Amino acid sequence: MSPAYGFVLFLFVTLAFLGAVVVTGRQGRRRIHVGLVACALAGLGTTIYFAERLGEIYDVRTAGVITPIHLTLAKVTVLAYLLPIVTGVLTWRNIAWKPLHAKFAYTVLTLTVLTAVTGSVMLALSDPVSTP
Repeated sequence: MSPAYGFVLFLFVTLAFLGAVVVTGRQGRRRIHVGLVACALAGLGTTIYFAERLGEIYDVRTAGVITPIHLTLAKVTVLAYLLPIVTGVLTWRNIAWKPLHAKFAYTVLTLTVLTAVTGSVMLALSDPVSTP
């Protein structure tokens, strides 16, 4: 599978899983919610794998200032996923954590969308890698 096709496919798969995570979380369907979180994380990991492989096709350094912005945002977003995971475990044990868990979850969803947008801009501004 080409890096571009794999990236787009798994980005949409990840976003679909994240949408289902939100729905099942709001419905209180904990077991399904946790399973979908695992699927979303697997999709995210696969998306990141293909995003890295896009470096075979695009010279992202040519995109300018958006590249370090996107890469920093992407790293922060991946680390931020720990917040709803930890508070999700705490919520499973004590429902009083649910409001904080929801805030962290929506924050991570927002960061994920911003990361996707900055990554798209970065790729649009990048030059293709020249082949010898």
